[in-house]
Amino acid sequence: MVDFFYPLFQQLMPKQTFRYAACGGFNTLLDISLFFIAYNYILQKQPIYLRYLTIGPHIGAFLLSFMVTFPIGFYLSRYVVFQETAATKRAQLAKYFLVVLGCLALNYVFLKIFVDLLHWYPTPSKMLTTVFVVAFSYVSQKNFTFKAGEKSI
Repeated sequence: MVDFFYPLFQQLMPKQTFRYAACGGFNTLLDISLFFIAYNYILQKQPIYLRYLTIGPHIGAFLLSFMVTFPIGFYLSRYVVFQETAATKRAQLAKYFLVVLGCLALNYVFLKIFVDLLHWYPTPSKMLTTVFVVAFSYVSQKNFTFKAGEKSI
């Protein structure tokens, strides 16, 4: 279905980049939407109090949206974007998880800076954070997780 729209963009980018943009764009919109809903309506802008830890509402919303978008992002990347890889699903999932840990760290650091240090609004902060994380994710997924021609582990 994604490839149906590719002819409109074939002069601008290769098919794999288009697929990544389409799938990543969908998953990013889902992530930001879930973040907004979790922050404003589920957590109601209130911190999460655990036994020995308090999680800010923007970090809690980010973690809730992550639980949904992580598996969706993996399957879209494996079956739509990076189809030519030879690695096993298990190996890819492990590598994908490592890259996602990097993305989690970047999300956390940028959200802490933008919201807690600079006192920006959480949803626009999440949107700006996403720009940095998407760039890191694409390069990492293309050159590490779903590297073409890689042998199975």
